[in-house]
Amino acid sequence: MQKRLDKPRTAATLEDLGAVRVQGPDAGKFLQGQLSNDVMKLSAENPTMLAGFHNPHGRVIALLRLVWLGREDILAILPRELASGVAARLTKFVLRAKVKIVDDSAVWRVLGVTGAPPQEGLTVCVESNASRWWVITAANESKPLPQYAAADRASWRALDVAGGIAQVYAATSEVFVAQMLNLDALGAIAFDKGCYTGQEIIARAHYRGKVKRRMQRFRSHEAGSLRPGDAGRFTDGRAFKIVEIAGLADGSQELLAVAPLAAGEAADEAATAGRPSHPFAVETLPLPYTLGE
Repeated sequence: MQKRLDKPRTAATLEDLGAVRVQGPDAGKFLQGQLSNDVMKLSAENPTMLAGFHNPHGRVIALLRLVWLGREDILAILPRELASGVAARLTKFVLRAKVKIVDDSAVWRVLGVTGAPPQEGLTVCVESNASRWWVITAANESKPLPQYAAADRASWRALDVAGGIAQVYAATSEVFVAQMLNLDALGAIAFDKGCYTGQEIIARAHYRGKVKRRMQRFRSHEAGSLRPGDAGRFTDGRAFKIVEIAGLADGSQELLAVAPLAAGEAADEAATAGRPSHPFAVETLPLPYTLGE
């Protein structure tokens, strides 16, 4: 009988991730009025969800992975470079709500784990096929996870790109409308909930019009140093803007970029401001989910 091969177990320290903590009797109710997902469905049985924090024009300020810590305690994981700004921006809307919001990045450590989930720390599934996990522990906890080989940050980023999972950084904050980042396909928008900031624009795009520009996955064999927020045009004339990018072992690059779904749409000057200046040759790769209209 052939022996079954287990999936490789690796753990990468995601030092660039931070945390915003929302505590108080009104924590869930407050976030329900600010974020795109149905925060009231968070519970011990449903302990995590992805949600967008948007400006009034429906553009994504930050993507938050919400983690249930208790009935009055919700942790939001996001890039560390955005954490203090998001905490301050949310605080402006507190008014009379019984809630406290703090940048808690210094308190927590996030590990990206592949393979079977470990049995220690706060474990959060971050991909629908249950093959990747975040393990959230105290920042001063330096003990490695047993039976998990060390991996670097770049390898985890490559898995995010392959999974079609968007991220928003300082360079791309308030650049993309929710559907441009496929937040509807990623389950980060609840269209049947009440109002939240940016809801009118996001709902209109969903119910009244086809989204012509979407985040798509590409591969390029060109040498370069593209970064999130860089923009340009493909050889077929489409304008693009980088969401996430990962270098692979064979020298190629995989990238998530927002671009028109239809080839041949000419780029305008505003859309192509940034790098590179020459047409960029890519091949289109499939996403592991279906895009809506």
